[in-house]
Amino acid sequence: MKIRVLGSGAGGGFPQWNCNCHNCHRLRHNQMNGKARTQSSIAVSTDSRNWLLFNTSPDIRAQLEAFPAIQPKEGIRDTGIKAIMLIDSQIDHTTGLLMLREGKPLEVYCTDMVKQDLTTGFPLFNMLADYCTVNHHPVPVDGSSFTIPGIDDLRFYTQALKSKAPPYSPHRHDPHEGDNIGVIVEQISTGKKLFYSPGLGEIEPHVMAAMQAADCLMVDGTFWTEDEMCTQNISLKKAREIGHLPQSGPGGMIEVLSGVKKARKILIHINNTNPILDEDSEPRKMLDAAGIEVAYDGLEIDL
Repeated sequence: MKIRVLGSGAGGGFPQWNCNCHNCHRLRHNQMNGKARTQSSIAVSTDSRNWLLFNTSPDIRAQLEAFPAIQPKEGIRDTGIKAIMLIDSQIDHTTGLLMLREGKPLEVYCTDMVKQDLTTGFPLFNMLADYCTVNHHPVPVDGSSFTIPGIDDLRFYTQALKSKAPPYSPHRHDPHEGDNIGVIVEQISTGKKLFYSPGLGEIEPHVMAAMQAADCLMVDGTFWTEDEMCTQNISLKKAREIGHLPQSGPGGMIEVLSGVKKARKILIHINNTNPILDEDSEPRKMLDAAGIEVAYDGLEIDL
């Protein structure tokens, strides 16, 4: 299984266009050892020709141009994208669908709740009906497995996670199973497993079981502390309030991952305020000591 990190940043990327936080300011002025990041998305394949995208960020065009394996190879119009799976209906994970409107019908796999959001509060599917059209394929949230035509030798399992729908959603304050999912990607021929969950606010028993069984984890790395946005005067909301488990502190991601012995551990969906973006910072050294990696745009993994 081949995994390509197209984008490793949280919403807004890094540096964020209108942000002058400690990290964004220093990166723009070459005052920190760090990398710019586009918004969160990965691609998975077993043959390096036919790819499944997880999420389509607003940065999708630049991400595809930086990834030769997925670019056109045959005919006038072509792409290595065979299907797209959406893990939620957040703007930073779905807006890129509009950038793909020149192509053939988009084969989109998502839960019924995500489809509902993308045909009502943020009606991307309706808008695209006048361009490429969207073929929706429902994704189960009961743990049952499914495969995707054109994506050979991979089997998928999804898990409903506790979360809220996006602010624009008609059911923002009425959570449903399927608003946010974690995905287990298993290569049938080898049994190797990836667990992907860029938005993870609570480690439920089924989540820990999936993490323990995986060979590689790509999980929520949004915030370092619970009150990170508050202390930087950016927001009054805390990490868990908006569905993200911080890395540090009791019950944080570092503590959780210390109990996972088998898997390669990678944080993804890093917010621009997070000190781990500074590769010389003490928090980054703590992650290094704990054997936890930080995803970056262009990272490639072979399982």
